[in-house]
Amino acid sequence: MTVKLDFKQARDAFEAYLDEYDREDEKIKLKIVHTYGVVKSAREIGKRMHLNEEDQQLAELIALLHDIGRFEQLRLYNSFSPDTMDHAAFGAQLLFEGENPMIRRFLPDPEFDEIIHTAIARHSDFKLEGITDERILFHAKMIRDADKLDNCRVKLQESVEAMIGVPQEKAGEGLISPKVWESCLKKEAVLSPDRVTSVDYWVSYVAQYYDLNFKETWQIMKEEDYISRIIWRLDYKEKDTLEKMKILDQQMNDYMENILC
Repeated sequence: MTVKLDFKQARDAFEAYLDEYDREDEKIKLKIVHTYGVVKSAREIGKRMHLNEEDQQLAELIALLHDIGRFEQLRLYNSFSPDTMDHAAFGAQLLFEGENPMIRRFLPDPEFDEIIHTAIARHSDFKLEGITDERILFHAKMIRDADKLDNCRVKLQESVEAMIGVPQEKAGEGLISPKVWESCLKKEAVLSPDRVTSVDYWVSYVAQYYDLNFKETWQIMKEEDYISRIIWRLDYKEKDTLEKMKILDQQMNDYMENILC
C-alpha cells in the first residue's frame, strides 16, 4: 500500500502553527501536552490493533489536529468552556473552510479530508451516531478513545481545582445527583446539564469511559488501573456518596472485565 501521509511533516507544521501562540501560557501548555498525549494514545491503540501504516499515520495525524480549535478558543475567550464555542466543530471549520484551507499545511493530499473532517468535528459529541462509512467511523471512534485515554492522565495529574473549580479536599463533598447516578446505573455517560454538585463532575469524568469503543483501549485501562485510581483520587465525605463510589468502582471494573473476556 502506498502511504500518502507523513506524520513528521504534519508535526513540523503543527509546531510552526503553535508558534503563533504564547507557549508559556499555562492553558496553552496544557493543550499542547494533551495533544501529544492523545497522539501517543492513538499510537499505542493502533499498534495493539496492528493497523496498516496508512491508517496508523492517519490516526496519529487526526490526534495531532483534533483540538486545534482550542488554541483559537483560548485566544478569543481565554476559556475552555463549551459556552464559548463548540471547539470540535470550530476546529474542523478552521482546518477546512476558505479558499486556501489550513489542512493543506499539514497534509497536501486531499484524499483523506472527509475522514479527518468528520473525526475532528465529531470527537466531542455526546454520542457518535449517523456515520455509515466504515473507515470514517473507525477513525471517529479511534480519536474518541485516544482522547479519553489521555484524559485519564489529566484526571490523575492535573489540579482538581483547575478541573472542577474547588480544591481537591472539598471536591468529594456533597451527594451524587439522582440523574447522574441513574446514568451510572445504566452504564452510560453523564449529560453535562445533569451535573449539579462538584462530586457530580468527578463521577461524570469516570462514567465517560462507558463510551470507549475498542477492546485495545480497555486493555490499557486495565493495565494502568485507571478507573479505580481516578475514583479514589478524591476523599468522599458523605456515607451515601462513598457507598455509591464503591458500587461504581466495582461496576465499571466488572464491565471492563466482561469486554476483555
